Amino acid sequence: MPTHLFLSSGNIIADRRFDFARELLARDEAEAAADLLLQAVELAPDFASAWFALGDIRENRLGDRAGAIAAFRRARDGDTHDRHGAGLRLMRLGAAELGAMPPAYVGALFDQYAPRFDKSLVGELGYRGPALLLAAVSEVCATTCRAVAFARAIDLGCGTGLVGRAFAAVASEIAGFDLSPQMIERARATGVYARLAATDLVQGLAREPPESAELILAADVLIYIQDVAPLLREAVRVLQPRGLLAVTAETHAGDGVVLTAGLRFAQAESYLRTELKRAGLALALLQHASARNENQTPLPGLVVVATKS
Repeated sequence: MPTHLFLSSGNIIADRRFDFARELLARDEAEAAADLLLQAVELAPDFASAWFALGDIRENRLGDRAGAIAAFRRARDGDTHDRHGAGLRLMRLGAAELGAMPPAYVGALFDQYAPRFDKSLVGELGYRGPALLLAAVSEVCATTCRAVAFARAIDLGCGTGLVGRAFAAVASEIAGFDLSPQMIERARATGVYARLAATDLVQGLAREPPESAELILAADVLIYIQDVAPLLREAVRVLQPRGLLAVTAETHAGDGVVLTAGLRFAQAESYLRTELKRAGLALALLQHASARNENQTPLPGLVVVATKS
C-alpha cells in the first residue's frame, strides 16, 4: 500500500484490519487487501484512511473506476478537511469539477514529506527550481540595468529553505511562508530567514504592508494552486514599484489549468500570461524550463519573472 496519511478510526480492530491490509498489499495481494479494508469500514463507517486506501487499490490495482469513485467520496466525506486529498483523486477520475487543493491536505502532505524532502526532491527528482529562479532574476536585472540586490524578499512556499539559501547572498532580508509547520522548522534551521510563518500563502501576503517587498519568489508553488488570481493580486499589493515576482510552474500544451497524474496543477503559458496582465504585472521573462523530473524525465515547465509597473 503506498505511503498515505493515516488517521485512526478510533476502533482498534478496524485500525488493525487496515494494518493487515497494508501488509497484504505489500505482498501484491490486492483483492485480499481490499476485502480487509471493507471489513475495516464496516466496523468504522467513517474511517477516512481505509476508504482512501480502498479507493487507491480499486483505481490502481483492480481497475474498478466506479468502485474507486465511491470509496474516494466516502474518504472525502469522512474527513471534513480532506487531509488525504480524496477530492483531488475524484477530480482526476472526472467525478468532481476542478477546484482548489484542500489546505489541510497540502499541509499534511509536506509535514510527512519534511524529513526526506531535500533528499527526495533534489537527489531523486533533480529539483532545480531555486537555481532557475536565481538565473532568471539575474537575467532580468542585467537586462534592465539594475543590481541583483534586494532589501526585502518573500519566499512563498519556502519549504526547507532551498530558495532562501539560493537568494541569501542577494537579499538582505527574507521572509518565508509555508503551510507546513514541519517545513517551517527546517527552514528556520538554515538561519537565512528573518521571519517565518506557517500560513496559507494568500493570507500570509495579506498581512504584509503595502509596497513592502522588492522581490517575491514562488518555486514549485503554483503546482498546488488551481486559481492563481488571488495570489497575484496580493503579490502586486505587497510589491514595491518595479518589484519583481519570480515563479516556476508546470505547464501543458493546452489551455487553462489541468490536474496532472501526479496530482499537481499545470498552467498553460497563455493562462499565466493572461492572469499576470490582469493582476497588473508586466512580463519581463518567460522561459520554458523544467524544474524537476518525473520518472527520470524532465516535466514541462515555465520560469516567469514579472514586474510591478
